[in-house]
Amino acid sequence: MARGFCAVVGALLVGQATAFFGSPSAFMTGTMSPGLRTPGATSALGREARTYRRLSTAKSGAASTVMMPIGVPKVAYRVPGAPTADWVDIYNRLYRERIIFLGQEIDDELANQIIGVLLYLDSEDSTKPIYLYVNCPGGSVIAGLALFDTMQHIRSEVVTINVGLAASMASFILAAGAKVEATQIMHIRDNIVRMYAMMTGQTQEQITIDLDRDNFMSAQAAADYGLVDNVIKLSKK
Repeated sequence: MARGFCAVVGALLVGQATAFFGSPSAFMTGTMSPGLRTPGATSALGREARTYRRLSTAKSGAASTVMMPIGVPKVAYRVPGAPTADWVDIYNRLYRERIIFLGQEIDDELANQIIGVLLYLDSEDSTKPIYLYVNCPGGSVIAGLALFDTMQHIRSEVVTINVGLAASMASFILAAGAKVEATQIMHIRDNIVRMYAMMTGQTQEQITIDLDRDNFMSAQAAADYGLVDNVIKLSKK
């Protein structure tokens, strides 16, 4: 019963996408295997399939109009030479523009996936740069070194851009980007220290020491340090 319920919910939520639960043919025809049937499942799937057909076959001039499916963000992409555009997930679309995201902790699986993309993009065109966006807390040293080795091995330049966090092994990957970009990255910490000192009134030496580890301050301690100007206190009536 639970499996059948998932099939119905999947079809209703996904709507005009393919069937994530059950086979595509079951979704398009509104049929299910006997073991997955629940009351009303066939009719519900049938309505979704008919809606999908109407939307996918509706035309405005020569172009087909297909509603974007719910779930992973998707964008329209037309393969060169194809008459119409298809919906592809946004990461797939960005890969086609040679843009990769490192957005989670580095482990063997993630490193192997990114390595595979790097090797493919390099074999496709080694004269164009690859852009690697980093927002990562770090991770496995071995997996990170495998990614680093690949970045150094391929002929394409790998330009690294930090958006958010680049800690531990991720900072090593960030610094492994193309030399022109890496030269600027080396100044980031100095600039942060200088700006902290300017805003708080602390010396740059003190700021450097305090940035070496996490610091947790009370509201009053933050005011004394210079991070905030005033502490608002509610008056008792």
